[in-house]
Amino acid sequence: MAAVEGVSVNAADLLPVDHGYYTFIGSLTTPPCTEPVTWFVLKTHEEISSGEVEVFARLYPHDTRPTQRLEGRVIRESK
Repeated sequence: MAAVEGVSVNAADLLPVDHGYYTFIGSLTTPPCTEPVTWFVLKTHEEISSGEVEVFARLYPHDTRPTQRLEGRVIRESK
């Protein structure tokens, strides 16, 4: 991705105030769905509009992997 002149983004500004998270070992969400991948999932989610969902769906049309069973994996929670 190319830089856009005059535009800067601070990734911290995109995060919620509460940085609490869950973490677990899983796999990639697209084929070949290989393991292990360490996931960090924020406890607090951000709201997006239906228009943003539509744009995402157009950009990533194969983002439809179903929820997977735990299969003995442990989910840890930050403090």
